[in-house]
Amino acid sequence: MRTVKIGNREVGEGQPAYLIGEIGINHNGSLENALALIRAAKEAGLDAVKFQKRTPLLCVPEHQRDQMRETPWGYISYLDYRYKVEFEEAEYQEIDRYSKELGIDWFASSWDVPSVEFIERFNPPAHKLPSALLTDRALLRAYRATGKPLIISTGMSTLDEIKTAVDMIGQENLIICHTTSSYPCPPEELNLNMIHTLKDMFSCPIGYSGHEVGLVTSVVAIAMGACLLERHITLDRAMWGSDQSASVEPQGVRTLVKYVRVTEKALGDGVKQVYDSEQSSLKKLRRYSE
Repeated sequence: MRTVKIGNREVGEGQPAYLIGEIGINHNGSLENALALIRAAKEAGLDAVKFQKRTPLLCVPEHQRDQMRETPWGYISYLDYRYKVEFEEAEYQEIDRYSKELGIDWFASSWDVPSVEFIERFNPPAHKLPSALLTDRALLRAYRATGKPLIISTGMSTLDEIKTAVDMIGQENLIICHTTSSYPCPPEELNLNMIHTLKDMFSCPIGYSGHEVGLVTSVVAIAMGACLLERHITLDRAMWGSDQSASVEPQGVRTLVKYVRVTEKALGDGVKQVYDSEQSSLKKLRRYSE
C-alpha cells in the first residue's frame, strides 16, 4: 500500500490518520466565520481544512439560475446566492495567510477547471475532487495537470464509475474516499464495509468522508482502515445552510480527534504479547495443571 505526502504528512497505512475539517460553504460568505473555523480546526488538532470553489456561471445549470430562494440576503435567485457564498482573491489571500500563520494545511474542492487554476495559484498541498464530478473527465485532467496529490470522493458513484476515473488518472499520488452523498446520511446507508472493498480493489490509500450525524461511525471508519477522515465542521449546526446539520461543532471536533487518536493507539500491531502491565495479574492468577 502506497503512502501519499500531503504537506509534511505521509498519508497511508501505518501512518496516523490525516484529519480534514470540511468548511465548504459553512462560512456563509463571511471571512470572519471562515477564519474562526480555521482556528477551531487547528485548536482541535485537525491536520487540514478544506473549502469549496466554484465559478457560478459554469456550475449553476441555466434552468436553475433564476430560481428564487429565501436566503440570509433576502429572496434572491439561486445564481445570486451562489455568488454570495463564493470567496475570491482577497478572501483566499487571507485564508492562505492565516492558515500558514497557524500551521494548518488548507486546500479546496474545485467544481470547474477555472477554479482548479485559481486555487492552484495558492500552491495548496493537495486538491480534492467532489463526488458530483467523478465523471467529469476534463476536470480530472485539470486536477492531474497540477501534479499535486489528489483526493477523490465516491458518493453517488457506481464501482464502474470509480474504476473508470481511477484508470484515467492513475493511482500515483491518489487517495480514494468512500462517501455516501446524503446530508445527513442515515447509518444504514453509510456502508462502511466499502472501505474494505476499495482497499482490496486499489493499491492507493483509502479514506472516508462522512456526512452522518454523530462521531461514532467516523471513528469506526478509522478502525476499519481509513487513513484519511473528512468531516464537515461548523460554528453552529443551527446556522443557515444545507450542510450545517451534517456538520460537527468545535467541541465535537475536539472529541472526534481525541477518539480517533485513542483508537489508533488501541488497534496495536496485531502481534500477541504479554505486556508488563499484565505481569502482576499473571503471577497472582495464572494456574497450571497437569
